[in-house]
Amino acid sequence: MIAIIDYDAGNIKSVEKAMQLLGQEVIITRDRETIMNADKVILPGVGAFGDAMSKLRQYGLDEVIRDVTAKGTPFLGICLGLHLLFERSDETPGVEGLGILKGEILRIPDKEGLKIPHMGWNSLKFQNNGRLFKGIPEDSYVYFVHSYYLKAADEGIVTATTEYSTHIHASVEQGNVFACQFHPEKSSDIGIQILKNFVEL
Repeated sequence: MIAIIDYDAGNIKSVEKAMQLLGQEVIITRDRETIMNADKVILPGVGAFGDAMSKLRQYGLDEVIRDVTAKGTPFLGICLGLHLLFERSDETPGVEGLGILKGEILRIPDKEGLKIPHMGWNSLKFQNNGRLFKGIPEDSYVYFVHSYYLKAADEGIVTATTEYSTHIHASVEQGNVFACQFHPEKSSDIGIQILKNFVEL
């Protein structure tokens, strides 16, 4: 069973549909026991960093996420879900993230001819043999929607990068914790293969 964490941040239904397409049993929940007993856990999300952190705290999900990741359950953060795993974000200065991974979320710098938010398809460069990208060719295109990007403290956890105004850490992996800046559930066949790789861990 795969638990999708419900903390009132959008985009949950498209993740649920993608997982059902892969034949997975999915529960959208904020119940501690359900999350702790899940085979895998996904933290999706669209919205602002500060609002999301306050919702996670309100529902006691910050502690649940720390506990379930510490237990070794495979865990996937998507988009805002990636941001929340890190320490801080330019989007909401002074608000602490979950701090499960080390690094910060920075605003994409303005650059002539480029729109922010960055919305659209970008290709990925791979490093460090990320398990999410098994069987996927380098330079595959995935779908991004974001104004802020990850700069991980340790390049060793970065499994994919992309370029948009700056060098973006697009995916990370540390032990059982995985996260993507892009939306695999909106990234066509490549995205479905990434989610399948997560399911098969």
